[in-house]
Amino acid sequence: MSRERAINLLLAVLLHAAPLVAMAIGEPFYITLATRMAILALAAVGLNFALGLGGLVSFGHAAFFGIGGYVAGIFSSHAFNQTPLFSWPFEFFGSDQMPIIWLAAMLVSALIALPIGAISLRTAGVYFIMITLAFAQMIYYFAISWPAYGGEDGLSIVVRNGFPGVNTAVPLTFFLICYILLLAALALFAVVRDSRFGAALQAGRQNEVRLAAVGIAPFRIRLAAFTISAAITGLAGALLADLNRFVSPSMLSWQMSGELIVLIILGGTGRLFGPVAGAMLFVLFEFVLGGLTERWQFFLGLILLGVVLFARGGLIGVLAGKARHG
Repeated sequence: MSRERAINLLLAVLLHAAPLVAMAIGEPFYITLATRMAILALAAVGLNFALGLGGLVSFGHAAFFGIGGYVAGIFSSHAFNQTPLFSWPFEFFGSDQMPIIWLAAMLVSALIALPIGAISLRTAGVYFIMITLAFAQMIYYFAISWPAYGGEDGLSIVVRNGFPGVNTAVPLTFFLICYILLLAALALFAVVRDSRFGAALQAGRQNEVRLAAVGIAPFRIRLAAFTISAAITGLAGALLADLNRFVSPSMLSWQMSGELIVLIILGGTGRLFGPVAGAMLFVLFEFVLGGLTERWQFFLGLILLGVVLFARGGLIGVLAGKARHG
């Protein structure tokens, strides 16, 4: 077993063990922290498809994260109040079932990502960063001005949505659902990374002219990756809405996009478990430093600066060395 695989296994075990230990010592709050780690890691895995494999520095992925959250909140609200979400071509009263909400969150996020990606990917570099940010801010301000679903006050989820056969109100059960989805997303990332599609995506990041010279259109490859990335990030947003039982425009803000990028940088860009390591570090910093000072982001900034200057491979890069796929 390679060093990186051993580190990945250790991280998976630590994340799984944390809520079990919390339950054993009677501290359910730590189960919530572990669940937040798993959800943020899932969102960062989504962004890692675009950023880690394709080199697409999207500063607008909070749009898809928030869209997933609003899908969960809107579906739940209509199901709880028994009011139709739409009446044509048939009446639909929303849903309080997680699988339906997840599917809808991923589908809506992907459908919105297609035109955004089609426009944004015609630019590059700082222009791509700015245009994805612009689209995210447009959606953010739309949510603020949408009084039907709370506007800037947000939307509450009265009862956590259900999953067939289990009680999602139990913190450990909900954690396990999020953890399994995270593992599934990591497995998908590993398969895509080692596939011909993943190889073409990474080749386009390094030299798109050579990729085009062998008959592969970089635009289509990147658009597919951007759309997959958005769908997974939207799924994570739906899970966070259920965790908090609340969704607000803050999930769509540019700060959220920045946090997702920070997670990947902390853990290791393009590394399989980089998002997991980054999410675990971020939530720990938020909890520990946030308990010491309201300005904990200042110290997080210093840590991030150190990673960028002295450990560009992130935590996984420091511990495992140069990336070796396979």
